[in-house]
Amino acid sequence: MKSFNDLTQPEILALAISSEEEDGRIYADFADGLGEHHPDTAHVFSDMAAEENDHRRMLIDLYVSKFGSHIPLIRRQDVRGFVQRKRLWQVRLQGIDAVRQQARQMEHDAGRFYQHAASRATDAEVRKLLGDLATAELEHERTAGEIEEKRLPDEAKRKEDDNAKRSFVLQIVQPGLVGLMDGSVSTLAPVFAAAFGTHNPWTAFQVGMAASLGAGISMGFAEALADDGKLSGRGTPYLRGLVCGLMTVAGGIGHTLPYLIPNFYTATVIAAAVVVFELLAIAFIQWRYMDTPPVSAAAKVMLGGGLVLVTGVLIGSS
Repeated sequence: MKSFNDLTQPEILALAISSEEEDGRIYADFADGLGEHHPDTAHVFSDMAAEENDHRRMLIDLYVSKFGSHIPLIRRQDVRGFVQRKRLWQVRLQGIDAVRQQARQMEHDAGRFYQHAASRATDAEVRKLLGDLATAELEHERTAGEIEEKRLPDEAKRKEDDNAKRSFVLQIVQPGLVGLMDGSVSTLAPVFAAAFGTHNPWTAFQVGMAASLGAGISMGFAEALADDGKLSGRGTPYLRGLVCGLMTVAGGIGHTLPYLIPNFYTATVIAAAVVVFELLAIAFIQWRYMDTPPVSAAAKVMLGGGLVLVTGVLIGSS
């Protein structure tokens, strides 16, 4: 990897060209991926991709006039310390607001790059173009805001945000909640039955781990195989299965881990406190995302969890 300060003027221009091309393709990918559910934001990114393409052509024209037709391949990953872009799938998973924020960050990073590049340029035309691009990129957030205001009025933005929230609930919250409920409630009986049946914390821990992992695998496959997501809009079955499985394991392990404590009574008291926290977390998620009245949600999960816990204690104590 080269240091930025070691780059020649042709290499700086070549780096700028490849960066503009990459950013333009990122915006185009965002536009393509958002077209179905967020058409107005997709138009915003299409406009931004077109502007990046204009910058790329300006840079290429200047490079050809100064240094010839061959442009060396030098990319961000070839320069030490150069900002690296997040992977697109990581940004998309975080929702529409994260995608918009990523675009603003990209323009900020590009403006800083052009400022630094212009300060090192010795050719007047190169310095002028890099300085102009620095100004354009730093003002692009305002320009993007104008484009967004034109393409994305408040009503359309609210509609897209509502659609994004609905997709998040269907694809992440619902399968996660199903897993958390199953892991937190269904493992209570075997864990506390083993604990009160043996008074051996290690045995209770082993039973809890087995029940949690087994339930996680079972729930993950069940969720993934239940619906391909094409008609329901619930997203890829692999993601839903992964979320459901992991949350099932998390729900069961929460009240299993206290049984690593050698003292049975101390471990049991802490495990019971964890159970209360888990049930309250389930009630909160139901209230926050499912519009369930908080008192009703808390009463239902506490009643169900309490019955399962008492069942385990009674079986273990018999």
